[in-house]
This record gives sequence, structure tokens and C-alpha cells, in this order.
Amino acid sequence: MASALLLPSASSSSCCSRKIHAAIQVPRLPKLSFSVPKIPKRNLGEELNIRDGFINTTPVEKLNVIDDRSHSSSTNVTIQLYAILEAVADRVEMHANLGEQRDNWNTLLLNSINMIILTAATMAGVAATGGIGMPLLALKLSSTLLYSAATGMLLIMNKIQPSQLAEEQRNATRLFKQLQSQIQTMLAIGTPTQEDVKEVMEKVLALDKAYPLPLLGAMLEKFPAKFEPAVWWPKNQVLQKKNFSHEGKQCNNGWSEELEIEMREIIKVVERNDIEDYVRLGNLALKINKTLAISGPLLTGIAAFGSAFIGNGSWAPIVAVAAGALASTVNAFEHGVQVGMVIEMYRNCGGFFQLLQESIEATLEEKDLEKRENGELFQMKVAMKLGRSLSQLRELATKSASSRVDEFASKLF
Repeated sequence: MASALLLPSASSSSCCSRKIHAAIQVPRLPKLSFSVPKIPKRNLGEELNIRDGFINTTPVEKLNVIDDRSHSSSTNVTIQLYAILEAVADRVEMHANLGEQRDNWNTLLLNSINMIILTAATMAGVAATGGIGMPLLALKLSSTLLYSAATGMLLIMNKIQPSQLAEEQRNATRLFKQLQSQIQTMLAIGTPTQEDVKEVMEKVLALDKAYPLPLLGAMLEKFPAKFEPAVWWPKNQVLQKKNFSHEGKQCNNGWSEELEIEMREIIKVVERNDIEDYVRLGNLALKINKTLAISGPLLTGIAAFGSAFIGNGSWAPIVAVAAGALASTVNAFEHGVQVGMVIEMYRNCGGFFQLLQESIEATLEEKDLEKRENGELFQMKVAMKLGRSLSQLRELATKSASSRVDEFASKLF
């Protein structure tokens, strides 16, 4: 019964499914193929250029290569400046150490030579008062040897002038620190170029030549025929525009006819008063130092000669003791007062004013105002270097234009 009942239902369901399949079958349509043209890909910049009527013929890849090259060049310049900065910092340390060492030379040699001279003079005096026989010979020989040693040491000391050597190293330390700060400023707020690298290297080499580290073969002449200011900058240095950033453009780059006249009057005062005075004082100090450098060894030599003849006449001990006392005085004045250091100070001051004069002249000779340093900034730098305010600088220029000015341009030194 159950199977009989199931069979009719199964047959009826199969019949229905065939009817449904027959109802939903749709004839297949033939495939049609359409060819769509490919649209070239453009970036936004190219699309805007084409719409505006401009066609950019430079590929994007080439633009990227140019940007990469400029960035690489800028990075290379920065690396070079940092390398120079490290060398400058090393020179600052070396010159500072040598300056301290040579200052110690001056103190130790001065004290040692004076003690040797005074000891020799004492021995000569004792030998003259009561020495006989072997004690007299011992005192005479000791005094003569001490005077001879003092003469040799004085010749060496007067030749190298330790106080002047120490002042040279102090000046070199200061100037290298100044160059170090300039490089740091250039890296911080400027856009350095390969020309800046070349200029900085020339400044370093000029400083090395002006203030050498070794003594033998490279030491500066301590007794030249004529006093000349120190030169520590490249002679062929071209003053470039150093305006790193400005909020807005200024008319004529901050320069005016009145400012140029003011700068020319400042040059006249610097050349006529400051440079001339330091050259005069330098020549005077040089003559005094030459006289003292010759007198010291000459007096100790005379004292050694006199001490060798003690006991053979009344004049010998007088010559030995008196010449020794004078030699000690001369040595104390020359190296205690540090006349060599004074000469080097005058050389440095004269060089400072000469550099200021050349900087102003080179700036005024540049006819293109945009290639000059900003006029207001340049005026402020000149005023600061001379220890004056802007109003005092203008007042000095006005006085110089109307009549001869007797005062110095600088109020610093």
C-alpha cells in the first residue's frame, strides 16, 4: 500500500520538473566583440597643461632625475662643510694647546735665566771679596759657566720670542673660532653652494699660512726690516652676497647714495687714524725689542768675560757683577713686559683694520647692488666692529666729511 501510494507522487513530481525546465530554457545569442580604444594615462599636471593649451615635453622621469641630482649636490656640499668644520674645530684645539705651552715657555725661561744670571753675579761677588786658591778658581769657573749658559739661552729665547709665539696662537684660536661660527651659521640658515666650500677652504689655508704651528722652517720672522700688519684672509677673496633670508624685497638692497658716502668717509678715518697709529706703534715696539734682544746676550757675554778674569784686577769683578745685574734687568723688561706679545697685538690690530678697509672697498666697487650684502646689515656689522652705534657711525662720517677728524674710528681698541 505504501509503495503504491509513493509511486504516483514520484511520477507526478518528475513530470512537473520537466515542465519547469521547458519553461525557463532560453535560446543562446551569438557573441558580439567590441574593440574599445585604450585611453592614455596622464597625471594631473599633464592633463591641466593640455587643457590650457600647453604641452610639457619633459618626461616626469627626467624631472625626478633632476630633483635627485640637485638634492644629491646639496647633500654633498653639506657633507663637505661638515668635514671642514671638524678640521677647523681640531685646529682650534691645537692652537689653544700650543698657545698655553708657549706661554709656559716664556714664564719658565724668564725665571730660569734670571736665576742663573743672579747666581752667577753672586758667585762673582763672593770670589772678589775673599776667595783664594782653589775656592777662587771654583767660584770663577762656576760664574763663567753660568753666564755662558745664560748667554746661549738668551740667544735662543730672543730668537723665538715665546711671548709673541703665545700671542700668535691666541689670535689663531680666536680667528678659527670665528670661522667655525661662520660655517655653523651657513649650515643653519643658509643654502651653501660649492663656491662657499671653496671660499671656506681658502680661508682655512690662509689662516694656516698666517699662523703656522711648527717652529722650525715655518716660524714667522720676529725681527723684520719693516713692521707690517698681519694678513690672515685670502687676497683674491671675492665678497659675495650673504643675504640668507629676508621677509620682503628692499629697494636697492638696502643701499643708498648717503650710505655709500658714509662708508667712504669711514674708510678715510680708519686709514688715516687707526691703521697709521698702529703701524707707528708697531715700528716703535719693534725697534725697542731689537735693542733689548741684542743687549741681553751682549751683557751676559761681557759678564762671563769679566768673571773669568776675577783676581787679575779690580775691574773684573765690577764688570762681572754690574753686567750681570743689567742683563737680568733687560731680560726681565723684555720678556716680563712681553714686548714680543705687544708687537703681535699691534700686528693683529693693524690687520683687523686693513681687513675692514678692504671689505668696505670691495663692497663699494661692486656696481650691481643685488650682488652686494644688504646695506643695512653691512652698516650694522661695520658699526659693531668699530664699537659704535649706528648714530655714532653716522656722526663720525659727518665729521670726517666736514673736517679732519682726530679721533679714532674704533672705540674697542
